[in-house]
Amino acid sequence: MHTWSLPNLLTYGRIVAVPLVVACFYVPGDAPRWVALGLFSAAAITDYFDGYLARAWSQQSAIGRMLDPIADKLLVAASLLMVVWVGTVSGASVVAVVVILCREVAVSGLREFLADLKVSVPVTWLAKWKTTAQLIALGFLIVGPAGEHVLPGTVWIGTVLLWLSAVLTLYTGYDYFRAGIRHLIVEP
Repeated sequence: MHTWSLPNLLTYGRIVAVPLVVACFYVPGDAPRWVALGLFSAAAITDYFDGYLARAWSQQSAIGRMLDPIADKLLVAASLLMVVWVGTVSGASVVAVVVILCREVAVSGLREFLADLKVSVPVTWLAKWKTTAQLIALGFLIVGPAGEHVLPGTVWIGTVLLWLSAVLTLYTGYDYFRAGIRHLIVEP
C-alpha cells in the first residue's frame, strides 16, 4: 500500500545515491569530492526523515522496514571503502573502518537470527549517536583533501570522528550481543 510513499521514496533515493557517490571518486579533482559530499549529505539526511515521516504519517511498510537498514549499510560501507581506496583513510585508521564494517555485518546477522525467533532488538539512543558520528566523520572524509582548502584539518577531524565512531560501534555491538545472548545459547 505504501510502496511509493514519500518515506519509501527517500529510502530508494538513498540507495540510488550510493553508486553516484562512488562514481565521484573515479573523477579526479576537488569538484567531484564536493559533489560526493553533497550527494552523501542529502542521502544521510533522508535516513532521519524516512523513518520520521513513515511514523508521523502512519506510512510504515514492510518494504520500508526491510530497505531502510540496507540503504544505511550500503551508503556507509561504500563510502568507507572509497575513502580507504583513495587513501584519505590509511594506516592504522583502516582498523577503525574494519571495526565498523565487521560490527555492521555481525549486528545484521544477529538481528536476522533474532527476527526468526520473533525477538525484537530496538535501536538504542547510543546506537543513533554512533550513526550520527559515523555519518559526520564520513562527510569530512569524503570531501577529504578538497575540504582542506576551506577548513584546514578536515581529514584530521574526520579521522578523529571515525575513531570515535569505531569505539561507539564496539560498545553498541557488544550491547546488542549482550541483549541477544540468551537467545543464542538456548538449545532446541
